[in-house]
Amino acid sequence: MLTPVVLAVAGMLFSLSAATAQGTDLREDRRPELTNLISGRKQEIAAARERAARLRAEIDEQQQQQAGADSQVDEQRRRGNDQQAAAGLTAVHGPGLVVVLDDAPRRPDGSRPAGATPDDLVVHQQDVQAVVNALWAGGAEAMTLMGVRVIATSAVRCVGNTLLLDGQVYSPPFEIAAIGEQARLQRSLDDAEGVRLFREAADTFGLGYQVRLEADVQAKAYDGSTALHSARAGS
Repeated sequence: MLTPVVLAVAGMLFSLSAATAQGTDLREDRRPELTNLISGRKQEIAAARERAARLRAEIDEQQQQQAGADSQVDEQRRRGNDQQAAAGLTAVHGPGLVVVLDDAPRRPDGSRPAGATPDDLVVHQQDVQAVVNALWAGGAEAMTLMGVRVIATSAVRCVGNTLLLDGQVYSPPFEIAAIGEQARLQRSLDDAEGVRLFREAADTFGLGYQVRLEADVQAKAYDGSTALHSARAGS
């Protein structure tokens, strides 16, 4: 007696699914759509950065023209130019070192080292921050992260094992380059607690940690926005 009822219910479900799908796949994989969305967003960011660079160039040109006719504008412009190097707005180069952090390599069989969790096998935000802070503490004169100039308002943020920096997404390995006295920078890395913990994890789980000395580290000028959206006075 139950057989006709089950068949009737199944038929109703099939009909409802067909009407809802309207000839499409209800279980369609949305990953290609997300990939296209991310790609489109990256293109929008790149276009916005180009437009911002053009506008800054136009403003700079107008300021130069106005400076020739207005002594106050000329004085303020000279004061601003004197502070550009300290703010990271000019390209610099010199001796320093490069630190490379990388995720642990995947094993062919998908297994993990004994006692390791997935989080133990990737570089985290605090790991990158520990290196950046140690290099600043070691007297770094200038620094880049993935080739992007790091300034006072730069924020290191990670989502999963990807790095978000100035609207761009970067995958490991993460490369941090610093200009400064090499021996002092190295000592600061060795003494930093966060860096020491990452080195221990690298030895245990196979994460990548490499430091190499460079005779001429290149740090291009910061070309992103310098506007402050919020600030808090220190004690």
